[in-house]
Amino acid sequence: MELTEEQASRVIEMAWEDRTPFEAIERLFGLPEKEVIKLMRKNLKHKTFKNWRARVTGRKTKHAALRPEGVDRGYCPSQYKFKGANK
Repeated sequence: MELTEEQASRVIEMAWEDRTPFEAIERLFGLPEKEVIKLMRKNLKHKTFKNWRARVTGRKTKHAALRPEGVDRGYCPSQYKFKGANK
């Protein structure tokens, strides 16, 4: 699947997020974990990619199967708040 620049940017952002599992990325963009890794390798500097891999390898929150029971969301409730005018 060919991603637009905007989609690739969002996948990279989601891959960096601690609470977003790879399964959520696959569900939204059709990219399994191996393809996300390829995308990250292609778009990040070598050292940045190594740091990211070290960060996500074995991280419970990045793999739905490793998450504690009952945790089914990929983000905290305050993560995507509307940034409009104050009331």
